[in-house]
Amino acid sequence: MRRRKFIALLGGAVAWPLVARAQQPAMPVIGFLDGQSFDLHLMTAFRQALKDAGYIEGRNVAIYFRSANGQTDRLVTLAGDIVGRRVAVIVTAGGGAAALAAYAATTTIPIVFVSGADPVTSGLVLTLNRPGSNATGVYIFQQVLEGKRLALLRGLVPAAALIAVLFNPTNANFQTQLRGVQDAARALGQQVSILSASTARDIDVAFATVTKSGAGALLVGSDPFFNSERDQVVALAARYGVPAIFERREFTRAGGLASYGTSLADAYRQAGIYTGRILKGEKPAELPIVQPTNFEFVINLKTAKALGLDVPPGFSSSADEIIE
Repeated sequence: MRRRKFIALLGGAVAWPLVARAQQPAMPVIGFLDGQSFDLHLMTAFRQALKDAGYIEGRNVAIYFRSANGQTDRLVTLAGDIVGRRVAVIVTAGGGAAALAAYAATTTIPIVFVSGADPVTSGLVLTLNRPGSNATGVYIFQQVLEGKRLALLRGLVPAAALIAVLFNPTNANFQTQLRGVQDAARALGQQVSILSASTARDIDVAFATVTKSGAGALLVGSDPFFNSERDQVVALAARYGVPAIFERREFTRAGGLASYGTSLADAYRQAGIYTGRILKGEKPAELPIVQPTNFEFVINLKTAKALGLDVPPGFSSSADEIIE
């Protein structure tokens, strides 16, 4: 009898850990949808914010990545795939189209976006202070900075009587970008020439047009497509000897003359913070849209020298980063 009791007790003891493991909650999964390609530097900032919130990838949270690599038409399918994985939260980056694709795919799964598109006018949220939907995130308003970029480029290349501006006409914010540049041009007394490109071939044609028109500099508008074609754009600027300003520091590090825009690393960090808060139970409808206040001005002095430009001392001292 004692032996049977011992075996029964032993069996119960062996079963306890198995029952405990079965009762443990499943590891939450974050679905990450990028309209472009993943940037290790930016993802490091996102992961660090998650870690600060107590979530470490592979230990107590998983991240399921899907990237459109600049092919916007793939976003709807990719968003549906992420929703089908029953993720706890969806994070989107690489353009407003990714956020809209996720929003169209689910009205229940929380969404945290990093987007340059106005989330109110695009229909993602009701107001910036109180989203009122399953979406919240970081509004980096890159498009409204085009006028500031034009002023900086004029200061870097004061001899440019005509400055070409390259936009993607298929961008949902095209009209906002255009108005921003035109208003800034009038205020500065600067003549501008508007060019369009939505394909790699268009970019080639645009750069050839820049040289034929006699434009002394080029402003490349904020757009996910141009970001995905960064190598081509920077290479063409070097080939034609065109001083160009961009939205992201990655262009300047790749050889572009200058860049000015929101700190994307900070934006990804903010997205990581919100993702952590949502995983802990907060509602996206009640989390105000974050509007970054950190902007980065980067100058590549090596490129300036190759172009025969003398960067004014005031510009060098005000730059957040100088590449030599």
